[in-house]
Amino acid sequence: MKNNLIRSIQSVYSDLPIEDYYVNEIGQNNDVLIVNNSLVFRFPKYKNGIIQLKRETEILNYIKDTVSTPVPIPLYHSIVDLEPGKVFTGYNLIDGVPLWKESLDSVKSGELVTVLAAQLVSFLKELHSITGDQASKDLHLKTRNPREEMYNLHKKIKGELFSYIRKNAQEEISHSFEKILNGKAFSNLDITLIHGDFGASNILWNPETSRISGIIDFGGSGLGDPAYDFAGILSSYGEEFFDMCINLYPNGDEISERVKFYKSTFALQEALHGVENDDKQAFEDGIKDYR
Repeated sequence: MKNNLIRSIQSVYSDLPIEDYYVNEIGQNNDVLIVNNSLVFRFPKYKNGIIQLKRETEILNYIKDTVSTPVPIPLYHSIVDLEPGKVFTGYNLIDGVPLWKESLDSVKSGELVTVLAAQLVSFLKELHSITGDQASKDLHLKTRNPREEMYNLHKKIKGELFSYIRKNAQEEISHSFEKILNGKAFSNLDITLIHGDFGASNILWNPETSRISGIIDFGGSGLGDPAYDFAGILSSYGEEFFDMCINLYPNGDEISERVKFYKSTFALQEALHGVENDDKQAFEDGIKDYR
């Protein structure tokens, strides 16, 4: 597989010297190749990921002067032959390793944990400062309606997953969706540019300095509800760190209900991804607590 990916790179960038390379196993939607220990090449695994990659490249070029935290800057790309394995983007490797929950828990200084929370919230405030109207005009992004998206998600879960889910869990899922959709949680909601997959695997840090070193994988980025990014923090790091972050965000208490609801859907979204892309591991990981 990796030899085919290298051939795809060399067919477009024949003058790029490739001395060594290896596959990075992290990444559900992309095959990731590290070249010369200095470049990252991402290849979408699925056809719908190709559209995402094109949009992601445009978004990264758009936000690079707005956010102060390092993000991937596309240097290489090929979006001509629209086939998985041939479409790619490449950028300089950002130093750091994923900030897993175990890593965060290993930080003994409460002051350093507070600094990490402040860095993450600072990045989100900068990203979320790009309004939906602004990004829609400049990037021609489709404006999303979060309430409508959650209504459609519930419909898909019922249609594609309920046959695998035990009865009482079906009832709990439907009650959760109906409560949030029929309540006031989605009223007066600001649409902004969001990361869309703001979880541990995409947050890089330097363990020696206990500082965030970069944010990666903007494949799910687009116009949406800022609460969705905080759901990634809640899912990755738990209530205590989430509370620390949400208290640093302007009017954070107003979005907390939606944050907790979004987080409750993540496993089901993973199971749906598995069904729709014939990814058995993703399906099993997402559905296991609902059987």
